[in-house]
Amino acid sequence: MARRSSSSSSSSSLLLLVAAAALLAVAAAVPPTCERIECPAYEVVDSANGFEIRRYTDAMWVSTAPIEDISFVAATRTGFLQLFKYIQGKNAYNETIEMTAPVLTDVSPSDGPFCASSFVVSFYVPAKNQADPPPAEGLRVRRWAGDRYAAVRRFGGFVADADVGEQAARLDASLQGTRWAAAVNEGRGEGKATSYTVAQYNSPFEFSGRVNEIWMLFDGAKVGSDVN
Repeated sequence: MARRSSSSSSSSSLLLLVAAAALLAVAAAVPPTCERIECPAYEVVDSANGFEIRRYTDAMWVSTAPIEDISFVAATRTGFLQLFKYIQGKNAYNETIEMTAPVLTDVSPSDGPFCASSFVVSFYVPAKNQADPPPAEGLRVRRWAGDRYAAVRRFGGFVADADVGEQAARLDASLQGTRWAAAVNEGRGEGKATSYTVAQYNSPFEFSGRVNEIWMLFDGAKVGSDVN
């Protein structure tokens, strides 16, 4: 009897380990949205507890002008509506463009809780339009020339104003003491130690399985040749 109990206990432990491994695999997987719509290609070059380091390839984005607001949610909504009109044909070519993911919001936080922060919302241009993205009034085309690196933290649910700063702080804390910390801090720019990017992969009408990420972009060359 004791032998069967020990065997049962070992089997249960093995099942728990397999389940934990499966959960970790899901956490590190490509966001489910990217199985349905186009997302920028990337390669994972490192991962650890609390973060992932990705290398993105050359890519074109269409971005809003800076939006000043005290609310991340409100600013992102304003920017997304501009970009939605853009992909619906409000551009110089009157061309309808396929939706992609993620929608990025670059955040440059204010110095105080009641001061407006600066937000830039961006849309990834699909492969079909990468060579010649339609221009549009009030928007600008940005190119990621060559490789661009990002330290990434993933989280779920609908993004609230209180979430973004907390998630960025968690990502920053997880990077401290790693070989990536100095390059990430330098990549955020002089006087921009608190800047970061929020990536949202789902439409506002999807209520489950939502995927969001905090990105801190940086130059992989600052880390050394072993980044490849």
